[in-house]
Amino acid sequence: MAFQPIVDVDTREVFAYEALVRGENGESAWSVISAISQEDMYTFDQTCRVLAIETAQRLGMQTYLSINFLPNAVYEPATCIRLTLAAGRKVGFPPERLIFEMTESEKISDPAHALRIIRDYQKRGFLTAIDDFGAGHSGLNLLADFQPHIVKLDMALTRDIDKDPVRQAIVGGVIGTCRALGCRIVAEGVETREELDTLRQMGVHLIQGYLLAMPALEALPEPDYSVC
Repeated sequence: MAFQPIVDVDTREVFAYEALVRGENGESAWSVISAISQEDMYTFDQTCRVLAIETAQRLGMQTYLSINFLPNAVYEPATCIRLTLAAGRKVGFPPERLIFEMTESEKISDPAHALRIIRDYQKRGFLTAIDDFGAGHSGLNLLADFQPHIVKLDMALTRDIDKDPVRQAIVGGVIGTCRALGCRIVAEGVETREELDTLRQMGVHLIQGYLLAMPALEALPEPDYSVC
């Protein structure tokens, strides 16, 4: 597992660390997941959750832990969450510090089933998030069907936003919608000071990206607060 911080640039504190699966030699999450068969996807999803929790506790994480999950791999929410909760109890990681991210870039085969998963997680008190918002298959429909606690703007929207009025207009609309729904916003993939400054001026204060810290294998990287 690698971890990358999500930073509140106003308070200069880490809000959460996102757990990112990596290969044995540091291969990307995409390359790892693409090698997993559909039949093994459930086991893979469960294994990644447990490994993320165990590693976070071993590293002494005191913030939220954000875990990506694959809705197409979850066959029954109550059953699938049982192993996750057991892993947390075993190592002493508080379940109230878990965030579950559902990526928008994965095509959801059964939207009604995905909604049941999210509703179940929310009832259990977990924070929920839409990852890669603006990059994939569902967009505003996904946001309309369930109101997550957090919406993570995909890097395709944040890249060069400081000099792109179109992206500014789109992100501004998403910000207004999220505020109306009570959702917090995270900007992903922020790589320049100019992108950061523009997003802050627009009201986005939770930032994730190479500008602040790159993902680190088996470690909790300290953000570079000097850019804030």
